[in-house]
Amino acid sequence: MAKEVKEMTVEEKLKTLYELQQVDSKIDELRILAGELPQEVKDMSDEVEGLQTRLSNINAEIKECDVQIADRKVKIDNAKAAIARYKEQQDNVRNNREFDNLSKEIEYQETDIELSQKNIRRYEEQKEAAVAEKDRTTQAITEKSADLNQKKEELDKILQETKAETDTLMLQAAELEKKIDERHLAAFKRIRKNAHNGLAVVKVERDSCGGCHAKVPAQRQLDIRLHKKIIVCEFCGRILVDSEMVDKKK
Repeated sequence: MAKEVKEMTVEEKLKTLYELQQVDSKIDELRILAGELPQEVKDMSDEVEGLQTRLSNINAEIKECDVQIADRKVKIDNAKAAIARYKEQQDNVRNNREFDNLSKEIEYQETDIELSQKNIRRYEEQKEAAVAEKDRTTQAITEKSADLNQKKEELDKILQETKAETDTLMLQAAELEKKIDERHLAAFKRIRKNAHNGLAVVKVERDSCGGCHAKVPAQRQLDIRLHKKIIVCEFCGRILVDSEMVDKKK
C-alpha cells in the first residue's frame, strides 16, 4: 500500500531531501569509524566456516578409511579361513585333479590376501595423511577463531560507542523519509547507492556541482534558484540545490 505524503512545494521537497542527505552522511561517517572491520569480520567468519567444512570432510575421509581397512581385514580373515579349509580338503582328495583345483583356490585366496594387505597399507597411509591434515586444520580453526573473536570485540566496541548517536540519526532519517513521496525517495536512494561518497543531494558552489565539480550553466543555476522543479547534474546525476536556500535554513 502506497504511503500518504503531504503535498509539498518543490522548495520544501528540496530542503527535506537535503536534510535527509545530511543525516545519512552523518550515519555514513559513524560507520566509517569502524573502518574495514565489518568486512574483515565477514571475511574471517567465511574463512573459519570454510575450515570447519574442510574439517568435516577430513573426518568423513578418516571414517571411510577405517571402514575400508576393517572391510579388508574381514576379507583377509575369510581368505585365511578358506585356505585352511582347502588345505584340509587336500588331505582327503581322490585324485591329482582335485588337488590341483584346491591348490588354485588356495593361490587365489593368498593373492586376495596380498591385495587386501596392500589396500590396507594404502588406506592407512591415506588415513595418516588425513589425520595430519586434521591436526593442521584444527590448529588453524583455533587460531583463526581467536583472531575473529578479537576483531568482533573491536567492532562491537566501536558499534557500542556510536550506537546511541546512530540510533538517533536513524530515527531522524526515518521521519524525514516519511515526508518524501515514494518516487523521489526511490530516486534519492538510487543516486546515493551509485555515488561513491553516498552524496545524492549536493549544493551548487562556485558555479559547480558539489558532487562531481562539473560546471553548472548559468541558465541551469537560475532554474535551480527558482525552485520550480527538481534538477539533477547533467554529468553525475546528483540532485542539485541552491546553496543560498539550504544555508539560509541553518
